[in-house]
Amino acid sequence: MAFLSEILGRTITDLDGNYVGKLDDLIARERAEFPHPVVDALVIDHGGKKHLVPVTTVMSLFAPAIPLKCHVEDVPSYEMNEDDVYLARDVLDKQIIDTDGARVVRVNDLELVRVNETLFISNVDVGVMGILRRVGLEHATHALASGLHLHLPENFISWDNVELIHHDQFMRLRVPAESLADLHPADLAEILSDLNKLETGQFLESMNVEQVADALEQVETEFQASLIEDIDDERAADILEEMEPDEAADLLAEIPAERSQRLVSMMEKEEADEVRHLLTFPEDSAGGIMTTDYAVVPPDVTAEQAIKLLRETAAGIETVLYVYVTDTELHLIGVCSLTNLVFAEPGMLVRDFMDDRVKKVNALDDQEDVAQIITKYDLLAVPVVDDQNIIQGIVTADDALDKIIPTAWKKRLPRFYR
Repeated sequence: MAFLSEILGRTITDLDGNYVGKLDDLIARERAEFPHPVVDALVIDHGGKKHLVPVTTVMSLFAPAIPLKCHVEDVPSYEMNEDDVYLARDVLDKQIIDTDGARVVRVNDLELVRVNETLFISNVDVGVMGILRRVGLEHATHALASGLHLHLPENFISWDNVELIHHDQFMRLRVPAESLADLHPADLAEILSDLNKLETGQFLESMNVEQVADALEQVETEFQASLIEDIDDERAADILEEMEPDEAADLLAEIPAERSQRLVSMMEKEEADEVRHLLTFPEDSAGGIMTTDYAVVPPDVTAEQAIKLLRETAAGIETVLYVYVTDTELHLIGVCSLTNLVFAEPGMLVRDFMDDRVKKVNALDDQEDVAQIITKYDLLAVPVVDDQNIIQGIVTADDALDKIIPTAWKKRLPRFYR
């Protein structure tokens, strides 16, 4: 097992033992046929001048003094590729995403492995031992731990599970969408909270619109506003369209009014109309926290017809919690669970198995009163109506409980309604 920190600074000599310089860095490149980057070149420092030398010129990279296979005047030069990465300069001490553990960590060292004359970067050391190794205290620490019969934990992550997220003007590394697609939106949100402003912007650029929208819905509104601050208007409008209407309205209420109006005007008409409607209600009212994504069916259709209707009209709704029964003018007259609908006799009319004792709230009711209704009747959502009993939307349990349960606690509750 060898590490980058152990060989940096070592003397490099030519075939006759003449001094060539000091090892300043290694250059590696990710290749499609290998899961780990391959080391292609050395960076040699001689009196402040840097020379790039192919790794094939090296006789033994892990020797106390690194010998080359040629004379100093015959040392070939290495031509940089746009995909090349300087390991010490561009990777050490940088933040990376551990896509397996869904966390942000810092690179303390890199493990090098030789397989069939090819040198690979196998693992990333993100533990304290990597730091101790770099400052020359690894052996002393191991000796002390051995004397005290202590186990020193090592913390390695395979390169397969990490992606660079920090780059400078010489790098163009992005987090690939296929890596992010495997992460839960809550994990993406947690990663975002660990990054600084520059890195957050780079990370968001790596994500598609749907991923950004899902991640934003997992964080507080104030943080949403800060994240969207530097996103251009066109992309921001696309993100808002992908968000749940109530989440989009909350975010728009948090940013400056001028930009809020501009973004709404750039959204598709249907989504923009929903958001404008939600913004007319007080922030802490039932109307202010409701979503306009809900499922309705008429009372005089059969269970089989109702299910077919839902396939046609509710396909875009992320989660159908309850099915609300309304007349042609959307007056709320009943409710049934999706389970009851599915298990009802196919020819049975909806009005015959719906519950007409609907627990509901008015659009102007206070958020705390809404939360009390939800908790009292053990609901996953409650419908919101206006003074004419016309359904306006629904308030889900998580949005209602924001008022009475601290957010940090609420995020630990099971999301039965998601």
